[in-house]
Formats: sequence, C-alpha cells, structure tokens
Amino acid sequence: MKKVCVITGGGSGMGRAAARILAQQGYYVVLAGRTAAKLKDAVQELQAFGGEAEAVNCDIADRAAADALARRAASVGEVKAVIHAAGLSPHMGDAAKIMEGNALGTININDAFFNVMAAGGCIIDTSSMSAYLTPQFIMPEKTYPLCRTDTKKFFRKMMARVNLFPKKFRAGVAYGISKHFVIWYAKTDAARFGEKGVRVLSVTPGNFETPMGALEKDEALAYVKYNAIKRPGKPEEIAQLFAFLVDERLGYLTGADIICDGGCVAGGAHPLGRR
Repeated sequence: MKKVCVITGGGSGMGRAAARILAQQGYYVVLAGRTAAKLKDAVQELQAFGGEAEAVNCDIADRAAADALARRAASVGEVKAVIHAAGLSPHMGDAAKIMEGNALGTININDAFFNVMAAGGCIIDTSSMSAYLTPQFIMPEKTYPLCRTDTKKFFRKMMARVNLFPKKFRAGVAYGISKHFVIWYAKTDAARFGEKGVRVLSVTPGNFETPMGALEKDEALAYVKYNAIKRPGKPEEIAQLFAFLVDERLGYLTGADIICDGGCVAGGAHPLGRR
C-alpha cells in the first residue's frame, strides 16, 4: 500500500520544498492549494525525477473541501503525514480572510484528517513567529476552546478581539492571533490524535525566502538584527525539518511547537522590531 503525504500550500515555498524531499523518500505526495497552475507545475517537477504526486484544488477555509481532500488522500493509500503549510499573511487579505484561512483552515484540516490518518502518522500545523512576537496580552485564549464546540461563535469572538484595534492594524493583529491559536490547537489536539497512534506538532517559521516572505520583505529586515543567523531562511532548510518530524522514528514527539527562525525570538525581538 502506498504511503501518502498530504501537503497544503504545496504549490510553492516551504510546502513545495518539503514535497521534493518526501517524494524522494518514497511518499505518494498529494499537493493541495488554491492555485491550479502552481500545483500543476509542482506535480510535474516531482514526477520528472520519478516521484509520485497529484494535485487537489482545495480552499482550506471550506470544511467540505478539506473533507474531500482527506477522502482523496485516503483512497490512494495510508495517510502517514500531513504538512499543513497553507496560510495567509497580512499582505494577502483582510482580517476576516486571514482568520478564516489560518484559524478555521487549521481546524478544518485537523478535523478532516482525524478520520483517515494511519497509526504511526504525524500531522504538522504551521504557525509563525508572529505568534511569539505579538503582545501576548491581546491573545483571546479563553475563546480558543470554542473551536471544538461552536466554530461560528469561536470565529465571532476571535474577530471581536481583532476589531478592537484600528482598521489599519487589524490584518496584522488577526495574523498574530490566528498563528498563536495554531500553536495552542496543535498542542491540545495531540491527545485525541494520540488515541489513534498519530502525532500532532506545530512548526513556527521565522522569515524565509518564499513568495509569502517576499511580500513581507521590508518588515522582515527589521527583525534580522535579532537573529543568531543573520539572514532569512531558505525553504529547503525548513523543508528538512518537516521531513524529519514526520518520521515514525520520532514516535514520542507530540504536542510540541518547534521554532525555526534563525534565533530571532530567542534573540529578544518584539512586535516593534526594537528593544
């Protein structure tokens, strides 16, 4: 039976770099995203060196689409890895779209794949160092548990917190809060997945040389001075981390967040980019 890895946001950036490694490791790779042309190009690249891959158009903010993605992946073989790398930055939509894509999208992917993942598998939800750099006192953590009982109320309350801020700041605030939620969600989802023998982790990237990173290049430069490694990351570097973490030999690692940011958070960065 084929060993399947699903990668959301697999058409470019970190997701595509991870796909190259995992295809070479023998996974059948299912690339999911919203841009058909990028997905097609990525699949052709993987197939060119003998990898097995296919593309599925999927808007992760749509639960029905996430369910369809999970069903398709399970029809191919054993779903052993899900790398949920898709998301929206403050430059890619308004506050509501960002919250839908990052927070609801993560809920949708985890819930959809809970029913289909094989024992020994691993799901990785991708956060951002903004989860650490955004002032922690603004995080509506008491709202987070609603994600498992009433997603509509959860979304309303999350946006109510965002809307306390002036309009020009809301996209950035929504990004920071949504990515903070991703870390909380992955940690607290480890228990239910653990009953199935599946691990759940979150990975928190810093600034990387990706299409999304290019949109934030000016802001990113303000943080490089805090890095221990004085440059942005390369997609291939974090792709190696994704591939390592889904390895079944790491069977006791779950419910944790792994920061890969060149040492920026540890270096004392904060939201204003200065001490």
